[in-house]
Amino acid sequence: MDTYRAIVTKRDTRVYDGRPIPEEVLTRILNAGRMAGSAKAAQPVRLIVVREQARKEALAACGRFTPHVPAAAAVVALVLVPEADQPPGQFAIFRGPFDAGRAAQNIMLAAWEEGITSCPASTHDNDGAAKVLGLPPGHVVANLIALGYPGGADPVTGNRPRMALDGYAHFETWPA
Repeated sequence: MDTYRAIVTKRDTRVYDGRPIPEEVLTRILNAGRMAGSAKAAQPVRLIVVREQARKEALAACGRFTPHVPAAAAVVALVLVPEADQPPGQFAIFRGPFDAGRAAQNIMLAAWEEGITSCPASTHDNDGAAKVLGLPPGHVVANLIALGYPGGADPVTGNRPRMALDGYAHFETWPA
C-alpha cells in the first residue's frame, strides 16, 4: 500500500477478531513509531506494549471512551519522559505531546499497511495508568493505541463523511 492510500483509507477501528499480531510485524510497527521525527532530537516518547488481558482491562479502566482496549491484540502506550531523563546536552524543550502524536500516526499507518487496524484512546486517570504500567515519577501516558486485526465490518466503509477540502484548508488568510 502506498503512503497516500494508507492515509486516506485508515480508519479508527474498535472491533478486532482476536488474532495475535506476529512478533516481526509488531516490531516493524514499533520501529515506525521510533522513527518519527522529534523536536531537537529530544526523543521524549517511549513505548510500552501491553498484551496481558488483565493489564489491558486495567488500562481501559483509566479512560472514559476505552471499551475497545481489552479486545485489542496489543495496546501501545505512548509514554512521555521528563526532560531530566533526556540524554545529556539535549535542549530543554518539552515538545513531548507533539512528538507523541507523530509517533502515534506512524504506528497506526504502519499497522494499517500490515492489515492491522488501530484506534487511539486517551487515559483520563493519569495516575492510574502510570500505576498499571509501573511508570517512574514524572512519566505520563500521552495516549494509548489499540491494535488488532479487523473484526466485523470492513474498516474502510461506512464511516462518517469528511469535511470537503475547500472548507478545511485555506490559503494565505482565513476566509471572509
